[in-house]
Formats: sequence, C-alpha cells, structure tokens
Amino acid sequence: MSYSYVSHLECPKCHKTYSDQEVQQLCECGAPLLVRYNLDEVKANWKKSDLSTRDTSLWRYHEVLPVRNEENTVSLGEGMTPFVHMKKLGQQMDIPNLYMKDEGIIPTGSFKTRGASVGISKAKELGVEQLAMPTNGNAGAAWALYSARAGIKATIVMPVDAPNITRKEVAVSGGDLHLVNGLISDAGKIVGQLVKEKGVYDASTLKEPYRIEGKKTMGYEILEQMNWEIPDVILYPTGGGVGLIGIYKAILELKELGWIPEDKLPRLVAVQAEGCAPIVKAWEEGKTESEFFENSQTSAFGINVPKALGDFLVLEAVYKTNGCAIAVSEAELDKAQKEVAQLEGNFICPEGAATFAAAQNLRKQGWIKENETVICLNTGQGIKYPETVNIENLPLLEPGDVIKG
Repeated sequence: MSYSYVSHLECPKCHKTYSDQEVQQLCECGAPLLVRYNLDEVKANWKKSDLSTRDTSLWRYHEVLPVRNEENTVSLGEGMTPFVHMKKLGQQMDIPNLYMKDEGIIPTGSFKTRGASVGISKAKELGVEQLAMPTNGNAGAAWALYSARAGIKATIVMPVDAPNITRKEVAVSGGDLHLVNGLISDAGKIVGQLVKEKGVYDASTLKEPYRIEGKKTMGYEILEQMNWEIPDVILYPTGGGVGLIGIYKAILELKELGWIPEDKLPRLVAVQAEGCAPIVKAWEEGKTESEFFENSQTSAFGINVPKALGDFLVLEAVYKTNGCAIAVSEAELDKAQKEVAQLEGNFICPEGAATFAAAQNLRKQGWIKENETVICLNTGQGIKYPETVNIENLPLLEPGDVIKG
C-alpha cells in the first residue's frame, strides 16, 4: 500500500495536467491547479474501518493527501475538531438540528492550520527553502509557525489592520513579517513582485495547489463525525473560499470512493459580510466569476477579500449543490457572536458568527426547512479578535465591597 495515492495536478479550466513532484504554481492559463488521486486504487486498498486504529490528526486521511513520503509530514496533531449540537441556539432559531464544526480548537486557533500542515509538508517534500504569502492574519500565522517547524523561511505580508495577535504569532515564530497600509489585495501585489524578482515559492491562496487539500479534510471529518450521513446544509464563511471548495472536493471524492450515498449533496452556502460580498453579488446575478468589490470593509477580517482567485470554483460548488450565497450585516454578525457565547458557551470568531447569522436569515426565509440538518463552520477562536467585543462601564469594587443581588 502507498502512503499517498496522488496522481497528478489538473487545471479545472483547460484540463492541462502537471506533475506533483516538481514545484507548480498556477496553470499556464492562469487558473489554480487541483490535486487528483488514483481513486480506484484508493478504493481497493483503503476502507472506512482502517480509520478506527488511526490517530485523530488530519493525516488519518493520508491516502487522499498529496504528500508521498510520510517522513515529510509537518504536523502538530491538527484535526478531528469538535462537532457540537447547538441545542439552545437551534431552538431559538427554529433549527433543532443545528451543529457547529469548531475549527477554533486546533493548533494556531484557526482552520488555516489545516492548509498550513499539508501545504508546508508538500513544500518540504519539494525542497522549498523560502515561501511568501499575503494574508489577512490567521493564514500567515499558521504558515509561519508550521514553516518554523519545517525549517522553511516564511515571508508574510499582511494589512496593517490585521488582528494584532496574528502579527505576534508570525513574529514569535521568527517569520519575516511586513505590514502594508492597504488590503490583502495590496499585500498580494507586493508578494507577487517578490516572487517574480527572487523566485521564492508563492504560497498565496490557490497559487499553490496544496492548501486546499488540507482544508478539504474538514469535509472528510464532518462526514465521518456524522457516521457518513450527508447533512442538508453546510454554511461556510467565504473570503478566498478555499474551505468551501475543499469541502465540495471532499464530498465528490467520498462519493467516488463509495463511502457516502450517491443520491444526495449538501447544499453549500457561501456566507459573506455586506461590506465585502463579491461572491454574493455574482451569485445573485447568475455569474460564474465575481468582480472586484470596491471599498470593502468588515469586522470579520478573514473574509474581507475583494476578489478571490478561486471565485469560479466557489460559485461552481454553490451552483452544483443547489446552494446559495448570502451576505449578513455587521449588526447581525455581532448579535450572532454574542448569542453563541451566551447560549452555547463558545466564544467564536466573527467569521464563524456570520454563518449563524446567515442560517437564521435563511430559516426565516424558508430556504432552510425546520427539520433539516444544518452545519455552521466556526473557523477560529474569538479570543484572536479581542477588539470585536467592547466592554464599558463595568462596576469598580474596592477591597471589602459586597456585591448586591
């Protein structure tokens, strides 16, 4: 048996193929590359029952991950994050079968860890010595920390308004951190120039093919945690959209392996903030690609992406599953974050809160039916965004004071 059954890389637009054993970035047509596997061989050699004896890291699915040699895996035990029934919140929303996949309970505190583990592992296997990437914060933190573990130099460029804690994660890891007075799109241009001039490995979203493979393990885990039954709806906070693309890819692979029913797909929902909603606008207009969203702004910093390279893949996943794209207001997002904490005891990130706000709106509209199984993705810990919660006018006690009531 092979550790990985990776076959090749393929362009989803022009279908040109590439070797995974050499450094590859984008297809020559400019589209992202996707990893393909010999799934017939996987089906013959890998069974569901094999998972019962494996550890809980995402590498339990190594047959359908792109690292050929186990010695190249760079791991901190990431994976098999909590899958929680949100009973009180679900009752309030009239969605009794409401669940949360909690990606805050993972090394580095966000789902970006998954992409970092697989992306850095493959970079190590390919002999990469330095990488560069633009980031809104959490991805840069994760890639810098995993790069340190792998012995790879990480040059990280993030907007000056990115969460302060993510800067500190990059700095403490020894990463080469730079701030830009602009958006992630501006950071991307700076990284692009560095890649062009110095030839470093471009780890920008979807400009290397392997981050998506780490993210797709969320899909494998959700289905495994549901005993291989398919939920009705999965809501995902969508900036670059890699997680949603990955979950859709996982579902298609699991269908081909025969591990899940053939006759049903979960309806995938791309959730954005009203202040940055290019995917929503494109979906509402029936388009297959989005336009640059001018003057974007939202407290859910991780989804403040004015134009995603893989927007066409996000929209394909939404269309093919009869899903939708929806934007929520800042007020709705803030309210949802407080409700999740007050009713369920979980301090989630603003991006995750957006999915709960969206679920509530879709239930009110009747798009989500009462007895459907609905999964919201929380993509990180709320404590990484302390500025999203304001505390004012707290009572100040003196030693010996008594609390009344």
